[in-house]
Amino acid sequence: MKNACAMCGVHFQLFENGYLYLSDASLKLKEDFSQKAVYLHEGAFIPYQTVFELISLMDLIGSKENVQASVMCEITAPAITVPLPELAARVRHSDTVQLIQNTDFLSYFQPIVSLSNLSLYGYESLLRDPLGRISPGQLFETASLTGMQGLLDQKAREVAIKGRKGQIEDGLKSFINFLPSTIYNPEFCLRHTFQIVEASGVKSEDLVFEVVETEKISDMDHLKNIFKTYKQEGMKVALDDFGAGYSTTEVLLELLPDFVKIDRGKIMDCDRDLEKQLFLKSVVEVSQALNIITLAEGIERKEELEFCRDIGITLAQGYYLGKPESRPAYILPQSAIPGL
Repeated sequence: MKNACAMCGVHFQLFENGYLYLSDASLKLKEDFSQKAVYLHEGAFIPYQTVFELISLMDLIGSKENVQASVMCEITAPAITVPLPELAARVRHSDTVQLIQNTDFLSYFQPIVSLSNLSLYGYESLLRDPLGRISPGQLFETASLTGMQGLLDQKAREVAIKGRKGQIEDGLKSFINFLPSTIYNPEFCLRHTFQIVEASGVKSEDLVFEVVETEKISDMDHLKNIFKTYKQEGMKVALDDFGAGYSTTEVLLELLPDFVKIDRGKIMDCDRDLEKQLFLKSVVEVSQALNIITLAEGIERKEELEFCRDIGITLAQGYYLGKPESRPAYILPQSAIPGL
């Protein structure tokens, strides 16, 4: 696992002309490139005159995962390198990379509701570009391609914590996403997050950090250590998107999160889909035995809400209960009130 924490503070700069540094000096280059290259610091510096030429150069070299690379304005020992495909993605998506590095993002808030009485339980904090230049999906997809997900993930946690202050009252929960692959060493990588919590005067027990399940987890012990670190600081943890990807009830037994958020794909039309009903009932049964709070994501219809409530799911969120907004707000849908 790459030390994503060390990468969070590194600023990528694309020079209009300069040098492409490759860590492997023995890499076979086309003759015209090899003649231009300067071999120093156990690597090769290949000059380029335009960004288009740089892109063409990387295309000719091809995808070399084991080759570290950097863009330099002069021939000197590189301060930091990244895998060549990652650097190529940063060059191709340089506008988005600059946006990730320089934007003061906002948190939008989507209500999370207790199904027993439809009272407000908390909000999920969702990252947004204040100028609407890029969708959240595109933002995180590009961050993953370019190796900027560590910085973006850290920014998302910070803006969610700071955005809560003065807008969400004590006692209501804030659900905040995180990618486990960006947390190399929990005790070190999460220190910045914990400092923000302390400086903002936010109560630790009001924060729930949820692992995005679609991020492949290859090291369960590592994720357990992340959960442990959050819990030691008095925070709660959640498993997101349960029912998609790798999820099984064995995962719940091994991780023992405080919350399990059931994937919207399992909630949609659950009131009229027997297979989904059997799955949801099994999740509720296991979660109740393990003292895990269940949350249904993607509620869009009254019938879905009623079914989830009737089988014992504790919490819910979705467009039926409220869309993400720039300021926390929850208005009980009239159609959700019994008898109306």
